[in-house]
Amino acid sequence: MPLRSRLLRVSVLVAVSVAAWAPATGAIPAAHQAPEAAAPLRIGASISLTGIYDQPAGELRNGYVLWMEQVNATGGILGRSVELVIYDDASDPDTAVNLYERLIAEDKVDLIIGPYSSTITVPVSTVTEKYRFPMVAAGAAATEVWTRGYRYVFGIYALARHDMDGAIDIAAKNGYRAVAIINENTPFPQDTAAGAAEKAREAGLQIAFHEEYGPDVSDLGPAVTRIRALNPDMLIGGTFAEHARLMVRQLKALNWAPKMVALTVGPALPDFYDILGPDADYIFGTTYWEPSTQAPGVSEFVASYTQRYGYEPGYHASVGFGAAQLLHQAIERAQSFDNEGIRDALATMETNTVFGPYKVDERGAQIAKPSYLLQWLNGERRIVWPDDVAEAAYAVPMPAWDGR
Repeated sequence: MPLRSRLLRVSVLVAVSVAAWAPATGAIPAAHQAPEAAAPLRIGASISLTGIYDQPAGELRNGYVLWMEQVNATGGILGRSVELVIYDDASDPDTAVNLYERLIAEDKVDLIIGPYSSTITVPVSTVTEKYRFPMVAAGAAATEVWTRGYRYVFGIYALARHDMDGAIDIAAKNGYRAVAIINENTPFPQDTAAGAAEKAREAGLQIAFHEEYGPDVSDLGPAVTRIRALNPDMLIGGTFAEHARLMVRQLKALNWAPKMVALTVGPALPDFYDILGPDADYIFGTTYWEPSTQAPGVSEFVASYTQRYGYEPGYHASVGFGAAQLLHQAIERAQSFDNEGIRDALATMETNTVFGPYKVDERGAQIAKPSYLLQWLNGERRIVWPDDVAEAAYAVPMPAWDGR
């Protein structure tokens, strides 16, 4: 069964095993509580269950739900069971803003946790800042989130500006001289592209092309044709899942194989190869975590996630679980559900989750978590950079499409 179908089935299973989805809103309502039980701890979020971000956001939601189930199975947090109140923001920032207003002002949730994508997190964090609700930004890596002087938003990802450091390093080591950059014109891809351009210049590479496209673009062929005419050694894409796949398809359609192709988000998703087949091979991608990561709790998380959902998690699932763990640790450290106490704990904690180490600077930006470069090789997603954690040797140059 293709992963896409499995994800759809997982949504149904979650709805049945946790609670029925409310018909009009998609919220997970409160479970029945015995009279003597403490009120559940209600944690709210909007997640892009539909729209352009639905695939990685669905993985993020799966991580949240698995954490909730495991916490409740062991007695909850400080004597309270956990209830997730999740709405579908349809991948729309304005909808997400309205939903976080609803969660805080109308639903009166106790705590909140972040949505998917920097595009949505940037405006949503203005809402959470207004109400002084601490938020672990489980779906955001754009630097912009942490450059506005906000006190209640905390990062768990490495900043996107460093996502392509590994790709640039490999290109420079192999004597490549020219790079083309194309990215979506939203915060995370823009930050990735800006960081890649800066790193490329530092390494002595020429920026032969840099262009942006809108989120709704359905044809990257004209841009790829212009890039091909310049014949750069490497193509870097600041992409989400759909455009990463589209880029590979259009490279093949034009029969152009740069020496290196490095894209964000798409290649790190578990179904990249399921959808593209052998065409996915040799594509580089950025990742923040893999099931093979050697860290406490990772093997147990991978096993439980695989049993729960039927396939191994990618980094979006891991960050969802890890962000929820981080919120849990902050509550335990504060020994209360008070927003200010939790905020102070998130600002000062140095800890670990299954997603990796956590420490933030004075802005709330993550400073302890590295990012990695992966490559698809013979149908397997393997970390190839940095050298000290590489699982396989990278393969360059990418062979011609008709020579594979």
